[in-house]
Amino acid sequence: MENAFIPWAFLEEYRGKAFKGEWPPLPEMYRIIVSRFGERACFTIYEPDRISLNYNEALKLIEAVSRWLYSKGIRRGDKVAVSGKNSPEWAVAYMGVLFAGATVVPIDYQIKTEEIDLLLKTSKAKILFIDEEKHNYYTGKHAEFGLTEIISLRKGVGTYVYDIDGPSAQIEEPGEFDLAAILFTSGTTGIPKGVMLTHQNLVSDCYLAQGTPFGVYYTDVFYALLPIHHAYTMLAVLIEAMSEGAEIVFGKKMVTKAILKDLKEAKITVFLGVPMLFNKLLAGILKGIRAKGPIVYGIICAMMTISGFIKKVFKKNPGKKMFHAILNQASLATLRVCICGGGPLAPSVFRKFNQLGIDFVQGYGLTETSPIINLNPIAHYKEASVGKKIPGIEMKILDPDERGIGEVIVKGPVVMKGYFEMPAETAASLTAEGFLKTGDLGYMDDEDYLYLTGRAKNMIVTEGGKNVYPEEIENEFQLFDEIDQIMVRGYIADKRMKKEEIEALVYPNPEALKDESGAVLPKAEIKARIEAIIAEVNQRLLPYQKITRTILLEDPMEMTTTKKIKRDSV
Repeated sequence: MENAFIPWAFLEEYRGKAFKGEWPPLPEMYRIIVSRFGERACFTIYEPDRISLNYNEALKLIEAVSRWLYSKGIRRGDKVAVSGKNSPEWAVAYMGVLFAGATVVPIDYQIKTEEIDLLLKTSKAKILFIDEEKHNYYTGKHAEFGLTEIISLRKGVGTYVYDIDGPSAQIEEPGEFDLAAILFTSGTTGIPKGVMLTHQNLVSDCYLAQGTPFGVYYTDVFYALLPIHHAYTMLAVLIEAMSEGAEIVFGKKMVTKAILKDLKEAKITVFLGVPMLFNKLLAGILKGIRAKGPIVYGIICAMMTISGFIKKVFKKNPGKKMFHAILNQASLATLRVCICGGGPLAPSVFRKFNQLGIDFVQGYGLTETSPIINLNPIAHYKEASVGKKIPGIEMKILDPDERGIGEVIVKGPVVMKGYFEMPAETAASLTAEGFLKTGDLGYMDDEDYLYLTGRAKNMIVTEGGKNVYPEEIENEFQLFDEIDQIMVRGYIADKRMKKEEIEALVYPNPEALKDESGAVLPKAEIKARIEAIIAEVNQRLLPYQKITRTILLEDPMEMTTTKKIKRDSV
């Protein structure tokens, strides 16, 4: 392994004592860390003052929840649902379910109530932990959803999660290969697809991801801003931080002002986000630099180029000192690492964060892989790549074309157990050799770095037989402030000849399209500016990639909780 960096080596002294097998189940992993860092902060929130539980205190609450669940008849393998905003209470409930030997079903609190209803019925959950605003809706509806109890994640409504406990009991805790979580896709029609992840899946992914190498330390402070029910935040923040005794600060709102306040007050060192979030942060930094005038802006840009060159070639990071004042003003001075996932990030954004002295990690994965399977090593990153495959997994390209592009397939301990009660769909997701078909298209270089080109189902085939990947084109627009959302897709330009060309659906950013008085520009001017941007990008694209039709939208497109456009809803 690169530089013999093995973050999980300390587990050897606990093997055969605290756990058996290759990887400890999540409860044993947590207890091991409590024995090492019990007095360190674990779950923290600012409301607005700091409220924190250390690892010892959190363990007491977690074990109380597990005893209570046992007293209510929950046994190894039973399903318990958790739905609510990011909070220490959410994390305590989640871990309490696992300590009871049960399987946790995290549910997006932002989806419609009828969608939550469907997921509760589909998962066969016996108990529900839920935020106070939806607590009353489920009160008295136990029989309808097969629930025996409903517990509030916040004080003030019903029974509060921190107040529950049960008598001492001999609880049968889970094994390494037991089901830890079922992560469902939402949807009001049909049967939702539930990804089944075992304790081995989650714990192996957590530690193997650190072997890229990407170090996690007990002194780190992670920021849980993105919805924690999602595999990305659940693994890369919650479980990753707990695996090394780091602190987790729960963000309340995805609003720039609130984010910057949390970053500064909590002294965040590890910040996980999606491309849209990092694009906005970078745009704010560059706007502040431009405000200093063209000469200063030019000098700083030149210094950033030099900083990036030194960082990439000599593996030194001068940017943190060179741009400390800029980073401090942007509330980013304490950041050690930024991790971007959940969608493609423009290489230029990746490059600029590194030039500013922030170690920026681009990653890739999907819920079915727990989710991380690629990360860019801090010391040897490639801006155009989503990273090197993590240790312990196999990755191949299925049926590559002349550019080496094909479907990414993967095998290893991080790959899901299957789809919940869907044997046919599970079988269809695997190759004959047992590799998971990701549905993503890409190619790999000779150092096992992966380059994504798009989703197989989104691919456009032009009249000349060329494959066009919409995500590659969309990436070209990430640094244009005037565009809030863009979606590229194919359209039939000639019905008789069935000729397919490329169109862009654009929702403009009104904040960036104002005149000197602060009024939003007339529609004709907005249209002209957007078309000028499209023309500028078209010049950089290959002939068969060019956008031939642009549609301006009056309303924003619907997005997922990880801020990706729901392509099927447009």
